[in-house]
Amino acid sequence: MDPEKSRSPRPSITSIPRLDSSSESSSSLLAFDDRPDHLNLVPVLPFTPKNKSSHHCFSNKNCLYIIFGSVVVGFFVFIVGLFKNGNFSEPSGPINVILMISDGFGPASETLARQFYQVTNDLPVSWKSPLDDILVGSSRTQSSDSLVTDSAAGATAFSCAIKSYNGAIGVDPSQKACGTVLEAAKLKGMLTGLIATSRITHATPGSFAAHVTSRDMEDLIAQYLVGNFSLGPTVDLLFGGGKCFFLPKEDPYSCRKDSLDLISDAQKRGFSSIKSLHELNSLNPDHKLPLLGLFSGSHMDYEIDRDPSTQPSLANMADKALKILKESSKKSNTGFFLMIEGSRIDMAAHSNDPATHVREIISYWDTVKLVRRFVDQNPNTVMISVSDHETGGLSVARQLGTAYPDYLWRPEILKNVKKSIEVISKKLLYFFNDSPGSTSQHKVDFVKNVVFGKWLEIHDYNDQELYSLTNATQSTDLRQSLSDIVSKRALLGWATHGHSAVDVNLYSHGYKSDQLRGNVENTDVGAFIRDILKLDLDKVTKMISNDPVKQKTPFSSSEWLG
Repeated sequence: MDPEKSRSPRPSITSIPRLDSSSESSSSLLAFDDRPDHLNLVPVLPFTPKNKSSHHCFSNKNCLYIIFGSVVVGFFVFIVGLFKNGNFSEPSGPINVILMISDGFGPASETLARQFYQVTNDLPVSWKSPLDDILVGSSRTQSSDSLVTDSAAGATAFSCAIKSYNGAIGVDPSQKACGTVLEAAKLKGMLTGLIATSRITHATPGSFAAHVTSRDMEDLIAQYLVGNFSLGPTVDLLFGGGKCFFLPKEDPYSCRKDSLDLISDAQKRGFSSIKSLHELNSLNPDHKLPLLGLFSGSHMDYEIDRDPSTQPSLANMADKALKILKESSKKSNTGFFLMIEGSRIDMAAHSNDPATHVREIISYWDTVKLVRRFVDQNPNTVMISVSDHETGGLSVARQLGTAYPDYLWRPEILKNVKKSIEVISKKLLYFFNDSPGSTSQHKVDFVKNVVFGKWLEIHDYNDQELYSLTNATQSTDLRQSLSDIVSKRALLGWATHGHSAVDVNLYSHGYKSDQLRGNVENTDVGAFIRDILKLDLDKVTKMISNDPVKQKTPFSSSEWLG
């Protein structure tokens, strides 16, 4: 989650001088052996016979036949390889686009996760993650008003194919609504879906189906998601957290500022709704759309904290969504657009929490793996995986003192951590403030025996570290202390609790994926989706020009939550 506050757009910058003990993550990735074979093209060299008359070769008909034959065979193999990868062949049916967004996931984080997974599972150094062999380039991330973007502007670059200001949700720099690829796909008759592990009203998912001048207007974003405005419902499938923004303010679990019951509104528009893992698992592929799945009041749990018996993972949601969208696509003879966000990769990095960060990445890898399999089985489909920005300024090594540093970092430190820093800090504050009869000694004992002893498995703590935890009164102070205690021992560095300006990795696989190559602007990702699906974003922009972009109910910038 991004902590930036709402602000009016500024002039364009161009005008200014687990490795979870549950088996879910580990077992699935170890089985990742279904990568497509890649064609190794070797230049065709002239045939050179090993005799003294080789300089007469080109006057010899046989030599010419051999050379000509080699060139023809080489060209044929080259063309077959291109068609094999699906880059130039015509699709066998309607085109599907799956856009995966790894929020806050920079190049250093991929290295961190790969080395963590390889070392802690005793894998060879040549082991590759599900992303590694579909790397095709990098994406620039700056917004229209800053060299360092936020998630709202980053997602709007993907959805509207334009640069906008930090905080903008589906609006341009002049705060006018811009048509999105999801809305244009729906207008064309395609099926659409949004999946996130954050609130579904958060910046990234919101930017594909809503239009507000500030990302904090989540009351209004929720109204857009259920189709309250001129286009009606544009999202056929919604999976994520954030149920509180769909409940009227009278409900004790609501976080809305008005009395709108958006779940009831959605049901009146034909949505069915679910709220549990059991209900998700019970859905058949032929389940009728539209479908609203809200699995937590706010953000869904971090992977390191998630109870796999009660709350779905990102891969669980994506797997079910793909099955339903595929079946519905068959019936309607149309394609689909699906956005899948690994939302909480970013939030863990905001907290500088490396153990939680790495497990969120592994969960994202699991989802990439199943999406790649879907693409391989449905050659009319393309997947793109890209980040909106990097978070934390992560360095996979750290110098702790003035002495020249050792060349190493320690993955085992992260493996030992059992809970997120977010959860540990909440439990500490509860124990300190709400536990009846707790004394200073009780606090010390709790930190020693539970926090260090069980949750972090750190036994070489010092008095200063113990004091920083037992005397903290604010959540942010606790998180800072906890993150540094873990990161120092793992020899990992962080430059910021916010975002950085570095380019992020770009991955693609499937139909016409060859068209995304090299270093591109984030808007090029949106343009690629627009062009491959032949979408008319301008038409949508005209249709939504009178829809509200400002929320009537009060709103304020969210508390920094990591």
